Amino acid sequence: MAKDFEGISFPDGFIWGAATAAYQIEGAWNQGGKGESIWDRFSHSQGTIANGDTGDLACDHIHRYKEDIAIMKTLGIKAYRFSVSWPRVIPDGSGDINEEGLAFYRALARELREAGIKAAVTLYHWDLPQALQDRGGWLNRDTCTHFARYARVMYEALGDSVDFWISHNEPWVVAFLGHAYGPHAPGIVDRSGKTAYQVAHHLLLSHGMALAEYRASGLTAPYGIALSMAPTYPATDSPEDRAAAERAHRSGNDWFAAPVCTGAYPEEVAQLLRDNGLFPTIEPGDMDIIGLKMDFLAINSYFRQLVRNDEGAGPLKFSMVDGTGPRTAMDWEIHPPILRDILARLARDYPGMDLYITENGAAFDDELCQEGAVAGIHDEARLSYIRDHLRAAHELFALGVPFKGYFLWSLLDNFEWAFGYAKRFGIVHVDFTSLRRTLKDSALWYRDLISRNGF
Repeated sequence: MAKDFEGISFPDGFIWGAATAAYQIEGAWNQGGKGESIWDRFSHSQGTIANGDTGDLACDHIHRYKEDIAIMKTLGIKAYRFSVSWPRVIPDGSGDINEEGLAFYRALARELREAGIKAAVTLYHWDLPQALQDRGGWLNRDTCTHFARYARVMYEALGDSVDFWISHNEPWVVAFLGHAYGPHAPGIVDRSGKTAYQVAHHLLLSHGMALAEYRASGLTAPYGIALSMAPTYPATDSPEDRAAAERAHRSGNDWFAAPVCTGAYPEEVAQLLRDNGLFPTIEPGDMDIIGLKMDFLAINSYFRQLVRNDEGAGPLKFSMVDGTGPRTAMDWEIHPPILRDILARLARDYPGMDLYITENGAAFDDELCQEGAVAGIHDEARLSYIRDHLRAAHELFALGVPFKGYFLWSLLDNFEWAFGYAKRFGIVHVDFTSLRRTLKDSALWYRDLISRNGF
C-alpha cells in the first residue's frame, strides 16, 4: 500500500457496509405470490434493456441469500443495505398481503442477525407494483397513501430486527429518468419536466407519510432517505458559471434535501419553476409532512457535475460540461473528492444531521482469470476507485462532519437497469449462467480495510 494511505483509521463504530436492490438481485419475478412490478413490465418490453436482458433470474438471491450472507460474513461486512420488493409483499400494491413474500424478508433479516450483520432496509428501490402504475403510478397522489400502508406492514413484519430504515432510494432518478427522459421504468417521456416535478413531490410526500407511520409504530432504529447527489463545480471561475453551478446544486441535490431537512423547496428554483408553469401541485400541510424530522440523511454519489451558464438551456439556464479525468465503464468521470465535497456541503447547510454514504462504487470491464485451480478477478481499477474516494472522504473527520458509515455499491454484480448485465459494479463476481460467486481483489481489499478499520 502506498505511503499516502498508511496510518489512516476511521472512528470507532464507523459502519462498513455493502448495498444491493431487490429487482437487481432477487430473481423469482413471478414466484411465491409476487405481483408484477413496473420493472418486470418495462424489462419485458422490446427495446428497453440492453441485449434484451431482464431481472427475471438476476443473481437468484431469493434462493441463495444464505450463501450471499456467508460471503458478507467472510468479508467482515458490518451492515447490509437491501430493498424490499413492494409487489412481493403486496402484489397489487394496495390489497391483500402476501405472507410468503413477507416470510422471505423475515428470514433474510433473521439470517443477518445471526451472522452479526446489521440490516439496513430500503422500502422503495424503484419496483412499483404495476397495478398501481395502471392507476397513474407516482403521478397519482393516492399512491402515497398506499406506500404509507405498505411501510406500516413492513414495520410490523420486521420490527426491531432492522437497524436502519430508508424510505426511498434516489427519488430524482425515479422522477426524471422514469418520467422525463424515459430510460427507466415506467418509461414516461415528458421533457418539459412538469410530470417529473409532480412525481418528485409525491415521492417526498410518501416519504413523510411513511415516516409518520414509523414514529407512530414505537420503533426506534434510525430513519432516513437515500438521495442521489453529484457535487457541482463551475466549468470556469466566471461569476456566471459559479452562479450556474449553484443553481444546478439547488435544483438537483437541494431540491430533494431541503424539503426533507427543512420542510421547504429552495425558493430561487421554486420561483423559476413557477414562472415556467412547472411547479408541482402542493396541498395544504404537505410540506409539514415532508419535513418531519429524520435521524439521518443518506447519499448515493458516483461522479461530479461540471456546470456552465447557458441562457438557452431551459428555465434553469445551465448545462453540463464533460470533465477530463479518467472514466469508468459507465463513462462516468472519476473524481475522488466527491464524497468529501458533497458531505461537507450538506453538513454546512443542514447541521446536526448524521450523514451516510449508502452507494458509491464503480463499474469496470472485469475479466475472470484462471490461475491454476483458482479463479480470480484482478480489478485494480475498482479497488483504486474505492480507496481513493475513501481517502478523500477521510478528511471529513478533521472538519467535524458527522460521517457515520459507508455502503459500497455493490456487493454483487447484478442487473444494472437499462444496461442489463453489461455493467458490473460488484466486488463479488457473478457468472450469470452458473450463478457462481467469485471474490474479486476489491472484495479481499475491502475485507482487510474493514478488519483494520482503515488503511
